[in-house]
Amino acid sequence: MPQLAETYACVPTTERGRGILIAGHPKSNTVLYTNGRSVIMINLDNPLDVSVYAEHAYPATVARYSPNGEWIASADVSGTVRIWGTRNEFVLKKEFKVLTGRIDDLQWSPDGQRIVACGDGKGKSLVRAFMWDSGTNVGEFDGHSRRVLSCAFKPTRPFRIVTCGEDFLVNFYEGPPFKFKQSHRDHSNFANCVRFSPDGSKFISVSSDKKGIIYDGKSGEKIGELSSEYGHKGSIYAVSWSPDGKQVLTASADKSAKLWEISENGNGKVKKTLMSPGSGGVDDMLVGCLWQNDHLVTVSLGGTVSLFSATDLDKAPLMLSGHMKNVNSLAVLKSDPKVMLSSSYDGLIIKWIQGIGYSGRLQRKENSQIKCFAAVEEEIVTSGFDNKIWRVSVHGDQCGDADSVDIGTQPKDLSLALLSPELALVSTDSGVVLLHGTKVLSTINLGFTVTASAIAPDGSEAIVGGQDGKLHIYSITGDTLKEEAVLEKHRGAVSVIRYSPDVSMFASGDVNREAVVWDRVSREVKLKNMLYHTARINCLSWSPDSNMVATGSLDTSVIIYEVDKPASSRLTIKGAHLGGVYGLAFTDQYSVVSSGEDACVRVWRLTPQS
Repeated sequence: MPQLAETYACVPTTERGRGILIAGHPKSNTVLYTNGRSVIMINLDNPLDVSVYAEHAYPATVARYSPNGEWIASADVSGTVRIWGTRNEFVLKKEFKVLTGRIDDLQWSPDGQRIVACGDGKGKSLVRAFMWDSGTNVGEFDGHSRRVLSCAFKPTRPFRIVTCGEDFLVNFYEGPPFKFKQSHRDHSNFANCVRFSPDGSKFISVSSDKKGIIYDGKSGEKIGELSSEYGHKGSIYAVSWSPDGKQVLTASADKSAKLWEISENGNGKVKKTLMSPGSGGVDDMLVGCLWQNDHLVTVSLGGTVSLFSATDLDKAPLMLSGHMKNVNSLAVLKSDPKVMLSSSYDGLIIKWIQGIGYSGRLQRKENSQIKCFAAVEEEIVTSGFDNKIWRVSVHGDQCGDADSVDIGTQPKDLSLALLSPELALVSTDSGVVLLHGTKVLSTINLGFTVTASAIAPDGSEAIVGGQDGKLHIYSITGDTLKEEAVLEKHRGAVSVIRYSPDVSMFASGDVNREAVVWDRVSREVKLKNMLYHTARINCLSWSPDSNMVATGSLDTSVIIYEVDKPASSRLTIKGAHLGGVYGLAFTDQYSVVSSGEDACVRVWRLTPQS
């Protein structure tokens, strides 16, 4: 069986103008965040130590560990809370429908018996507290008129709950059973986050009016605020207390995080401002923060997670990053197969090193969207949704000059002749375009709807797949194509074509879930009955020695076939990526890298079959 060797995690899903939540484990340095329908558990001391929970039916919004660290409660946009075990197989304990709209925050009581959740809903049901095992209500929460963005449970007896939200209010409830005690209207804009100090003596609320206000934990009275001297110049989205309750960390849209000393009388003054190195664009706005033991964690709008050290504030932060959206292509560099490049639709290209993980973003000068992506030594070639093909030179982590050529219509597929990479074949709706560098050699209308194409490494032959499932083979001389053969086997539109590295074979896959391996010289089918996917094939890759073909599909699995064995003796990786597999590449004989809709990149180790 293929073993999962490494997971390169996605980053938290962020949203402009909203805070996001990251939660820590009570006893270790593991943190939780959400991306799409996945809940990610990642160890800050070793970012390759990742596990993913993917059982939500809707995009997840928040997840938290129970006080003993044995359970996780996670919530989604449909108002559902799932409670599941952190060990073996994430066994589901309970699922409750808590609110009618999305849940924005939830918190466990310190004894692990009750959970309070808040968010959006119809009518008055914007906050609910319930028993974790039975789901019965513990209290009535009146007093909010708009979406409630944050809630907190007092960590010591007597229990209290505070909530805050888009109606600018901070509400205080006593219980259990909880009932409304008082309301504060000290903020003049959305109240984004409210948190109790670890000893329960105080709580703090932060808001888009750039203010933070501190209250007494037992009575709910206002006692002080964060000083405006050296304060934030933008909305404050998140706040987190230090374990000793003497300091707080805040994260703001002004692209900085600040450490505040909180005095006994409840006023705060800035101790240190933490700036993350970045380009200074919108993506560097901070939307989340967490104080986890010695780690100060901040999350930016672009998804970059920065880890500062609480004991050494001047130390440069460790940056972790990844994709937020569907990773639709992967490339492995021939010169160093340990280095992988992955790209997603939003134009992000990330470099990963096997065994190390994240190793930087490739910042292109022209940050356009990416639909097709190919990489050779020192150069990447991309096409987006604007009819242009870009060639960008790469030096280490830096992108150099970019040249583009407009081919006049939307590119659908992109293939480079590996031995002379200036030669490229681009397929469009009605035909193909031959490019030399950024010069169009010829635009050829083939008279059928093209869905996929590939060019031989020496540039002498092209294979073009059509909507009708036929494969047309052309010989290329100069800038003209001459049809040599038409191969009929596929029963659906061809979605991907790839030459084997030794160029003796090629493989094709279609939207009707079938893949075929062909002999290049005789043009006969070499491996048939590759019909084990249950949905369209999105991607296909050859092993370096041309012995194995891997296919990835919308049905979330990767299947690996050996060319000299019948298709039935395949290896299957089920559920490789939630939502579908979109990128595949072999790094060596026994390692396959896959990427997909869940924005993660995974490395699988194949055990050689005897």
